[in-house]
Amino acid sequence: MAELRDLGPGLSPQARALALELRRLFQALDVSVRRYAARRLRDAGTFSRYLNGTRVPPWEVVTDLFTDLAGHLGTAATPETIELVRKLHRAALTTSVPSPRHAMEVLERQLADADRVSRRSSVRGDVLGDALLDRQHRIADLEVRISELEAAWVAERERSDRLAEAAPDVSELLREREALQGQVGRLAEELASTRLQRDSAEERCVLLERQLEAMEKVRRGDGLPTLVPPAGPVGRALPKVLIVDDQKDNLLAMTAVLSTLDQELVAVGSGQDALKALLDHDDFAVIIMDVQMPVMDGYETAAHIKRRSRSSNVPIIFLTAMGADPEHSARGYAAGAVDYIGKPFDPWVLRAKVAVFTGIYLERRAHADAR
Repeated sequence: MAELRDLGPGLSPQARALALELRRLFQALDVSVRRYAARRLRDAGTFSRYLNGTRVPPWEVVTDLFTDLAGHLGTAATPETIELVRKLHRAALTTSVPSPRHAMEVLERQLADADRVSRRSSVRGDVLGDALLDRQHRIADLEVRISELEAAWVAERERSDRLAEAAPDVSELLREREALQGQVGRLAEELASTRLQRDSAEERCVLLERQLEAMEKVRRGDGLPTLVPPAGPVGRALPKVLIVDDQKDNLLAMTAVLSTLDQELVAVGSGQDALKALLDHDDFAVIIMDVQMPVMDGYETAAHIKRRSRSSNVPIIFLTAMGADPEHSARGYAAGAVDYIGKPFDPWVLRAKVAVFTGIYLERRAHADAR
């Protein structure tokens, strides 16, 4: 088995602790780095950097390692071991220095998810549209047949008994039409819901594409765009960004990340304080809100914000420690959010998203001032 590379220089204590634990688990497999990377269809150089601590692997890489180790040894890792590695992984992520490339990978995954939802919704919409059209044609055909039968009964009332014996029972036709009309109603509702889902996914695609454009500027060395308020009435300042989180450390971290964008940041520690801030100010460009908060969580706070006419159009970005699971992201979008970020958050992703939403706010304000 090929020897592992030495640990990288200048590692943080957290990154070193995670790398040592991963190396211990990997060495138990008794296989070379190159062979294991090929087995898992991964880049050998990248996997080697995971083991020498210079890069923090995604959690799925760690779970794959536990799975392969259980198959090799014939026994699964204990819950205590898994929890220890999970804590080391979280600590290493918190202290690692993310790169613009990592931020682009996060945004590209989100763009792919939104594009997949859009394409599936479009296909589903076409199928529902065809089914709806078929039911409408069948109803029209039944209407014609019913009208023909009723006209025949009026014109030849004296022959109604014989006609009833020869013609199909009109009550059966009426029941069939009623059933089809019920199907049409349900299909129309499902089609409308699918179209809304598709439109929402398309909007997310546009936003994610703008965020990727911002990150590409960072990679080229241009940096994120400077947010200068366009010409307008005297005294118009940069818009505000509302940050909502019950953890002071998180508020300090987000404030530090966003302070370089030259925006006015308003940080509060609860959903109630967020609602009060929205009463005092009506020029917030975007709201960054934690999901898991006591008393009033992020979903409930977002529902109150969307019910108020003054704040209903302010975009909300949810911060969630529950990851990018489709179930959680769907609940966030249903609550009125336009975007989400998983914890621990990538500073480049957060800056790119806030910069794009603030840019959209300034564009709309400039358009309104020009009228």
